[in-house]
Amino acid sequence: MRASGPDRRMNSAILLGVAATEQIRNTSGWSTAMVVEDEGRRTPGAVRRWSGRAWEWWQRALETPGYERHTVLLIFKSTLAATLAWFLSYDVLNTPSPAFAPFSAVLIMQVTVYRSLLQALRYLAAVTVGVSMVAGVGFMIGSDLLTFVLVAVVGLTIGRWPALGSQGSQVATGAFFAFSTYALASTDSQKITQLGQIILLVLIGCGIGVIVNLTVAPPMRYRSAEYGLHTLAAALGDLVGDMYPVLRDNEIDADHCGQWHSRAEQTGGMITQARDSFRTAEESLYYNPRLLLRRRRGGAVSFEGYGAVLEALVRALYQVSSLTRSLDQWTEQEARLDDGAFFRSYADFLESVSKITDVLAELDEDSLTEQSRRLDGLADDAQERVREVSEEAARSGLPLADPTRPYGVLVVEANRLMEEFRHTCDVLRDTC
Repeated sequence: MRASGPDRRMNSAILLGVAATEQIRNTSGWSTAMVVEDEGRRTPGAVRRWSGRAWEWWQRALETPGYERHTVLLIFKSTLAATLAWFLSYDVLNTPSPAFAPFSAVLIMQVTVYRSLLQALRYLAAVTVGVSMVAGVGFMIGSDLLTFVLVAVVGLTIGRWPALGSQGSQVATGAFFAFSTYALASTDSQKITQLGQIILLVLIGCGIGVIVNLTVAPPMRYRSAEYGLHTLAAALGDLVGDMYPVLRDNEIDADHCGQWHSRAEQTGGMITQARDSFRTAEESLYYNPRLLLRRRRGGAVSFEGYGAVLEALVRALYQVSSLTRSLDQWTEQEARLDDGAFFRSYADFLESVSKITDVLAELDEDSLTEQSRRLDGLADDAQERVREVSEEAARSGLPLADPTRPYGVLVVEANRLMEEFRHTCDVLRDTC
């Protein structure tokens, strides 16, 4: 038995609502792996811990402009856009499939205005292609099972088109819903009208979603660039901060060097996240009306210099990884290191590096001029420490050219690290 009009509308709303909920979860960064406790085994202590974590989460959302607040804002804006789209499609236009509009509004609600516009265009194109394909195939060969197979094959094939990006799957989705509408319509005029309404509803939903994202607290992620720098600088500072006391006390052993090398090798994920944060920060400026307000107030609106600093930190992490690898390989072969004077001077250099990373880990757009001056002074001190490392290596007659010994690598990497931090300081000074 075929469902009646209201039932069909309800089924479509349920299906599209589930998909929209998944879109909010994926966009806001929620994890799909959630731990669910058995109600019968939940203890009062577990309930208190859960409520405490929930309260802390909401406190962070209210007090700090981080992930939690962005999530709450995204849910609010998605709800507002979906409600407006439903009201217009159901109460005003009284369309037979009103759920397409709120679903579309939620689907294109992204973390930046630029992404919302891009995804809206791609989604509208994908659905239009899917619906148009159903109309053409349906009027030519009918709406039987073989027609559906053809629609599925063509829709899934077109969805592979790279220009549609992540919205490619919506070609087949739009085609399936359009085919259902086409098959249930009784006359040719109804079929044309209802297929056209699907495109109209998608256009309405995308338009409302973009307008809401553009006018209601448009996302401005300029701080994301700083957060990425903070993460890498803190990771580098923690590593060298653990290294220099051990080198200074001449307590180097295989366990220490193996741990340092392992930590240095595990920074790849942080580098990827930092670069993603920087790209999001840059992207958040495109077509953002808040940019005009910041310009009127005299605020910085570009990320000139931050990109160079980010890449300098990435190269510095690679160089520290190289020197930890050299130490690790050496300590696997030798039980005792007797070059205490050289390693004490090297410890002084790494300590000066840790002071630089402490400042970089707290970079703030509002204090950049003062921090740049501090970095210049710290870089001068680090340059002096590098000179002492080279002089101590020469004075001690260390075999710098011996590939089986780490001295040459350590001296080279010290100079390369110094070049990166000097470049970083120069870039920040020129940016201020």
